[in-house]
Amino acid sequence: MAVSISVPDRWAVGEESVPDPRVDLVSFREEFYRCLPSRGDALFELTDALLCSGTAVRTLVELSLAAEHRRGHGALYDAINCGRVDFTRLRRALGGLTIPCDRGGRIVLAVDVSAWLRPDAPTSPQRGFCHVYGRGKNQAQLIPGWPYSFVAALETGRTSWTSVLDAVRLRPDDDETAVTATQVREVITRLREAGHHCDGDPDILLVFDAGYELARLAFVLADLPVQVLGRMRSDRVLCFPAPPPGRTGRPPRHGPEFRFADPITWPTPETISSTETDRYGTASASAWNRLHPRLVHRGSWAQHPGPPPIVEGTVIRLTVDHLPGDRHPTPVWLWCSDPGVSADDLDRLWQLFLRRFDLEHTFRFFKQTLGWTAPRLRRPEAADRWTWIVLVAYAQLRLARPLAEDLRRPWERPVPPTRLTPARVRRGFSRTRATMPVPASAPKPSRPGPGRPPGSKNTHRAPHHHVGKRAETKARKPVGAACPG
Repeated sequence: MAVSISVPDRWAVGEESVPDPRVDLVSFREEFYRCLPSRGDALFELTDALLCSGTAVRTLVELSLAAEHRRGHGALYDAINCGRVDFTRLRRALGGLTIPCDRGGRIVLAVDVSAWLRPDAPTSPQRGFCHVYGRGKNQAQLIPGWPYSFVAALETGRTSWTSVLDAVRLRPDDDETAVTATQVREVITRLREAGHHCDGDPDILLVFDAGYELARLAFVLADLPVQVLGRMRSDRVLCFPAPPPGRTGRPPRHGPEFRFADPITWPTPETISSTETDRYGTASASAWNRLHPRLVHRGSWAQHPGPPPIVEGTVIRLTVDHLPGDRHPTPVWLWCSDPGVSADDLDRLWQLFLRRFDLEHTFRFFKQTLGWTAPRLRRPEAADRWTWIVLVAYAQLRLARPLAEDLRRPWERPVPPTRLTPARVRRGFSRTRATMPVPASAPKPSRPGPGRPPGSKNTHRAPHHHVGKRAETKARKPVGAACPG
């Protein structure tokens, strides 16, 4: 369920843009070129071709036909497969750009996973099973591919823009919670080093969708100035604080249960709010403070020393009157790591959570327009390079927003310059690029190699790789070996 409300964006609340956005764009492009130690000219021109092609990217080789790509298709694939990208420096460059904040000056980071599906690539290593939702009810599937974890800063208001800060490929044997916690910690560290968050500023809000271990993330990131907010399934069971210990027996660790699916277990909410929305009627939110999950030594808590901790938070139940298309609205259950959410923060929390769906627009733009998952690359390292090229191209579109012209189609409505979508900004990026220097050097004349002789067979066949996690098993005893004793 997605609920939208009329909240002004950062352009409407009086925030001024940078004095000269062209300077920031040129500086970022030069810094990006310095992050390419090998095949940098080809990778840089590939990024410009991606930005200036004008149409949706269907195949990677078609980008070599763009005027901005002055090299051949062989140099393009050589750069993707054998080039080098300084990801550490590039991450710092993205963290140094302007970060959007909400009306209260708080940074809101959304974390989600998007899959690059590769079901028909048995020669591609490090593929895992990616959870994909089908069109029908209960039609979810597990398809082999490369899942990527993205972290993006969210803007306020109705917008399809986000500020993507990091992307990490999840390997089959990775602990997703541990990788996500490390990724978020590194992003926050870079933001603090860049001066976007200082001591005394509002805590950074981390927004997660269902499927994440929220209590584990809140426990691991407790030393950072963050708050965790995420969605929980409607069948979860949490506990209230334990009652005072009695005279005899072991002191209890958990109090009465709070079952999401059983209203009888719901006491009177500590906070209740009601907000009128323009599309979904009345949005009602109820909050119960100091609720925690019952943790056991299993999964990510298997190696935890001593008893599992008590991670308290606030449970929020959100309901609306109706949904577009006469769909039946189902309640949304949220959990916040703040155990004492006040009435002033209740409405703001669920509204900030709904801003997380802006990241879905970014994923759709990556895949359908920029062609993030269009190339049929074999090596995951090449997929990482192409992923970061897409991220850098999107960052340049964000910087070019104040410079873009509205080159709308005859059937499209005119919009203010501050409301242009990423696709419309990309439409006129070739004009913006023509006014800026290009750090890439001109290509040198060369001739293609002879290639494989006609009629010869490939004697170096690529090995096939299994999908998913590989459990370590004990070595079997050879057949016919003598048994001890």
